[in-house]
Amino acid sequence: MTGRFDGKVAFVTGATTGIGRATALAFAREGAAVAVADIRFDGAQETARQIEADGGQALALACDVSRAEDVDAALAAVVERFGRLDVAFNNAGVEQPRKRITEVADDEFDRLVAVNLRGVFLTMRREVELMLAGGGGAIVNTSSGAGVKAFRDQAAYAATKHGVVGLTTSAALEVADRGVRINAVCPGIVDTAMMGRVTGGTDEGYAAVIAQEPNGRMGRPEEIAAAVLWLCSDDAAFTVGHAMVVDGGQTA
Repeated sequence: MTGRFDGKVAFVTGATTGIGRATALAFAREGAAVAVADIRFDGAQETARQIEADGGQALALACDVSRAEDVDAALAAVVERFGRLDVAFNNAGVEQPRKRITEVADDEFDRLVAVNLRGVFLTMRREVELMLAGGGGAIVNTSSGAGVKAFRDQAAYAATKHGVVGLTTSAALEVADRGVRINAVCPGIVDTAMMGRVTGGTDEGYAAVIAQEPNGRMGRPEEIAAAVLWLCSDDAAFTVGHAMVVDGGQTA
């Protein structure tokens, strides 16, 4: 480990499993104190326990990112505990079962928008305020391959993920000259619990999604975490408003 984030404070949403947990652990290994937030507080606590077991500093937080009051309270707790906020990974999200747009119910669409898009807006809005007050920082938002390319039977989900890219790139221009860098990561097919739900957990389901990957496998959460850490690091100091696709060639 290089200690790229020694003395830094990181905030990660959707930190219970998969990409969120892998990224929280990676930040901690690189020296950051990490606040891990999730609607499932028990999962956030488990991630925090793993960080602390490895000698790191962690704070577990219950947070529904679709609720402004939850977001504001969580980030206030981060500053109260650690004194500042340097990097943030807005990763919380929900998936859409494959279905045609005529089959998507109003409440399904509203939930996707509330978590995947409104959640990123609410967290980023407050994070930017804190980082500007603290002298700068870096934010990465989770979009998707479905944020840069159309996928059949995923119209509602893709709308939210395209929205994350637009939100990211536009907000990045507002603060690029004030020390805050904002980018997005766009994962492809990654071996997570969410992907298990998408595939139905069957061998046939896994084979069908892997067939979409030119490199013949799913990604690992740690591979997405590596991209996030780079985007948040000083090595990416000239990277602003970028939607980084990490997908094994799926959208190429």
